Amino acid sequence: MNNLLNVAARELRSYFSSPVAYMTMVGFMVITAIFFATYAVIFLDPQALLYNIPATLSPVLNNLAIVLLLVAPAITMRLLAEEQRSGTIELLMTAPLRDWQVVVGKYLAALILYLIMLALTLYYPLILILFGSPDMGVMVTSYVGAILMGAAFLAVGVLASSMTRNQIIAAVLSLGMLLFLWLVDVFSPLLPTDIALPVGGVLNPAEALQNLSIIYHYFDFTKGIMDTRHILYYLSVVAICLFLATRILEVRRWR
Repeated sequence: MNNLLNVAARELRSYFSSPVAYMTMVGFMVITAIFFATYAVIFLDPQALLYNIPATLSPVLNNLAIVLLLVAPAITMRLLAEEQRSGTIELLMTAPLRDWQVVVGKYLAALILYLIMLALTLYYPLILILFGSPDMGVMVTSYVGAILMGAAFLAVGVLASSMTRNQIIAAVLSLGMLLFLWLVDVFSPLLPTDIALPVGGVLNPAEALQNLSIIYHYFDFTKGIMDTRHILYYLSVVAICLFLATRILEVRRWR
């Protein structure tokens, strides 16, 4: 455990000793602030009461996936790719560290940075509490969903970073994989809904494809619904991506 935390601490120091963390945090805050300000202009208008406009963070959190498409690759692209390019990965490999500790430690650093950025948005609900009567339960589940979805996005980014020595290629790979997971359910309406299996039972390809979407599992959280299926999906994405990244690192060790 100490080794894992040491890797995470080293990576966090690396983030904040370069402009990467600060530029990413500023970009994240600017984009989310634009989403919130657009809504706040309407909500804080005295005329809003006449139209019964609710106090909600939906305009920010519903668009969070769009922000993460840009932020996740920026945070994760250098984690393993730069180590492999510069040769410092060899030093890590000769240290008393297991491959999974390197991967998970670096992932934890990226996750902590994301949580810091998410924490900076907590003044949005504070504004809503001061000027309206938001549903606190929905806000809590929305942030839980934002954390889980962000964790999955970052895990995909770590996997992409393990595949190459080039940061730019890692960012493009990460963006491509995330877009695939985002749009995978686009073709679900074209698939049959029920196929009888020879061994009995029914297969629903359309539903199966929809359940693969990384976005499909998020919107229930923004409605105040905590479904264990959605939680397990995001945790599974994290576990699978980190497992694959570890295996790729092991292969590179023996090349």
